[in-house]
Amino acid sequence: MYLLNLVAGFILLLFSCNNSTQENTGDNIPSESSVVITPTGEKLIKRIAPPSGFSWETASPNSFAEFLQNLPLAPAGSPVLDYAGNPISNQSEHIAIINYDVGTKDLQQCADATIRLRAEYLFQQKRFDEIGFHFTSGDYFSWTDYVNGIRPIISGNSVSFSETANEDDSYASFRKYLDVIYNYAGTISVNKETKPVTSNAAISSGDIIITPGSPGHAVMIVGCAKDKHNNKIYLLAESYMPAQSIHILTNPFESGISPWYHLDLNSGSIETARYTFSVANIKRFE
Repeated sequence: MYLLNLVAGFILLLFSCNNSTQENTGDNIPSESSVVITPTGEKLIKRIAPPSGFSWETASPNSFAEFLQNLPLAPAGSPVLDYAGNPISNQSEHIAIINYDVGTKDLQQCADATIRLRAEYLFQQKRFDEIGFHFTSGDYFSWTDYVNGIRPIISGNSVSFSETANEDDSYASFRKYLDVIYNYAGTISVNKETKPVTSNAAISSGDIIITPGSPGHAVMIVGCAKDKHNNKIYLLAESYMPAQSIHILTNPFESGISPWYHLDLNSGSIETARYTFSVANIKRFE
């Protein structure tokens, strides 16, 4: 299958995330927030409580939502690190770090973080046949193919696949597979292979707020809480440019519930701590 423009695709990937908001230099948790943070909590649901009047939404056993609620967290106060292991300059807009490696290359950026979380869930559930993602070119590459030694071959403006490696279904091999996906996927491909969420009532953990393109950005909803009237609030996770720790964002716009967010598909746009989505586009993996 031929790429529309391989060089342009690489440029799209390189500039797939763009900072469209000014950085907030305030405290991670505003003093007036009613949210209780438990520094010793090793999982998301144990670290960050909902604000007064809300409780964590009950997730079905073995669901993606349950997986996200129980994401492992780095010790409280950990900095956001880039792929070289250096702290990024902006350390004021996260409240927690998901305890996954970043890798050693500038690959795991915004859309890649959503891919990572979805893939880790499927790997944990041993749903190996469901692990697969499209390149920006439209080519599909599955974990099963990678296990069987299949690798993408780039020649000029074309992509082909050939069996060039030994069989390997280890977790280390899985991480190498994801690096291949990161290299050739991005916000455009993730937006195409996900389905739209069409109502506020349907928004749930695992959904992705996304602007496809160059520049573009994506964050994943990793937590949902409800009050007695079924009003919902959400926790958001992202990576960024350069490739960096996947982190839970603070909410500098609603200090009373930070780091939780209200989301509204009818609002026209969605503003997060580090990016403004000019269109309220929320998608979901099939």
